Amino acid sequence: MELPTGLITTLRSVRKILVLTGAGMSAESGVPTFRDDLTGLWKKFRPEELATPEAFMDHPQIVWDWYADRRRNIDKVHPHAGHLALVEMEQLFESLLLVTQNVDGLHQRAGSSEVVELHGNIMVSICSKTGKRIENSWIESNPGRPPASPHHTQGLARPAVVWFGEQLPADAMNRATLAALECDACFSIGTSTLVQPAASLPFVALNAGAVVIEINPNSTPLSSEANFSLQATAADALSTITAELVHSN
Repeated sequence: MELPTGLITTLRSVRKILVLTGAGMSAESGVPTFRDDLTGLWKKFRPEELATPEAFMDHPQIVWDWYADRRRNIDKVHPHAGHLALVEMEQLFESLLLVTQNVDGLHQRAGSSEVVELHGNIMVSICSKTGKRIENSWIESNPGRPPASPHHTQGLARPAVVWFGEQLPADAMNRATLAALECDACFSIGTSTLVQPAASLPFVALNAGAVVIEINPNSTPLSSEANFSLQATAADALSTITAELVHSN
């Protein structure tokens, strides 16, 4: 693909990068979006009926089974060229922090080393009472849908994701906001720029003087404000950008 004039020259002059990724990034790998997962056995539900603490309290088995089904779907997919390009990009800048709204762990599977998960990780389980992590070996060796927690007598295993009505992890959001204030350039990739508070991060970076690069096949509220807006897939755009940066060094 053809990149906007000046993009590579601009990126060659920056040191600190913030990358924000959303559902579109994972969708390119074949991960169903949150609402697209409500098919088959789950089409009679609304997300709000499954992804809340109250739903888990009232119907833990139904909620656990839905997330188990989502996990199986994620296990079938792989990081795409865009994920791999971000791994390579880490070597080209002084620092690159990757902040994701996705819960599938694909960035880590691709090899990214600095990943902040704003909405948690669906592949990880925690105790419903204490929030402590539960190892997969415990989940596999203990019966129950969901299994009992090893950390609390009344606790159950639950997915380590942020549900409706829950706050984002404060440390994750603080780290992401600080990066937005301090970065020289911010990528917004595959995100609608509608879901708060993550949607505010590119604008925080923009107001702090950073160059903002949006990569999204569709127009968003950020498109007209970004310094560079690429209407392309993450795989195409990031692969091209990384190749050009390597070639220009």
